[in-house]
Amino acid sequence: MPKSYRVAILGATGAVGTELIELLERRNFPLSQLKLLASPRSAGRTVSFRGESLTVEAVAEGCFRDVDLVLASAGGSISKQWLPQAVEAGAVAIDNSSAYRLDPQVPLVVPEVNPEAAFQHQGIIANPNCTTILMAVAIYPLHRVQPIRRIVVSTYQSASGAGARAMEELKTQAQAILNGEPPTPSVLPYPLAFNLFPHNSPISEGGYCQEEMKMVNETRKIFAAPQLAVTATCVRVPVLRAHSEAINLEFEQPFSREQACDILRTAPGVILQENWQSNYFPMPMDATSRDEVLVGRIRQDISHPCGLELWLSGDQIRKGAALNAVQIAELLSYHDAGNPSSPSLSSSRLQP
Repeated sequence: MPKSYRVAILGATGAVGTELIELLERRNFPLSQLKLLASPRSAGRTVSFRGESLTVEAVAEGCFRDVDLVLASAGGSISKQWLPQAVEAGAVAIDNSSAYRLDPQVPLVVPEVNPEAAFQHQGIIANPNCTTILMAVAIYPLHRVQPIRRIVVSTYQSASGAGARAMEELKTQAQAILNGEPPTPSVLPYPLAFNLFPHNSPISEGGYCQEEMKMVNETRKIFAAPQLAVTATCVRVPVLRAHSEAINLEFEQPFSREQACDILRTAPGVILQENWQSNYFPMPMDATSRDEVLVGRIRQDISHPCGLELWLSGDQIRKGAALNAVQIAELLSYHDAGNPSSPSLSSSRLQP
């Protein structure tokens, strides 16, 4: 790929697509052309980028001709349909859907964790699930120092994880309840306003939903630890944007809270946020529109000598999706510019 890229965004009018456009501009990604692709019903919309007005095009045969890099966030079936054509046309695709994440031929990348995997691609690089990304950024710095044996995670997932329409539905439902009217769900299966429910993805025979198994399988792949013990409980909560997670870690040896805090203070992509006197720790309101994952309430697990507890909040649309994809693109551009294949995240372009 050249040093200045011809980029296409597939799913440009969705919540993540909109964020991708903003990040490419804000982070000054080296591109010479930006093509915005979406479904036929979104074609014709205009979007501002670097002072110009760009028109959204309907994805169609031949639309990836003369494109170097595709950032896809349009769902798994769309990715399966169109990304092989993009690769055949000569582009590299960074896919935000679940379509290719567990494909052994496709690297699954979190730049703060396994940047070197991005350079092993065969045309497609997968972006992990949002909850997996946020957790990996927070706990991998600890795993590098003392291997983790077991992860128990409970997620508190905002409406943004179900897209822009779910966020609007939450607002509408909240107003309806305040007006004394019944809330009506359409995007999500149950009312979310002033309510919560287990994640609504399909449930397997073993009792785990699809979202929970994503966290299990993707974490193992990213950490290159296929036997890592992981269990998850994922819950949808009435928060507009930014997910939170309560994580219990069991290490091979005791791991002090003080050491964990020292490590996380300098970890890439992490902000340590703790005020014990005020009982102030990461919250979705603080994490919204932030690039970093906020981590805090780190404490010893009183039930296990090798256990640590921590809490995090992170923007699902930003670092949990769009930013991670753009950082992967930056890894590729860094490499194409003739830099070493495993660049340091201290690079100003790679820092959130």
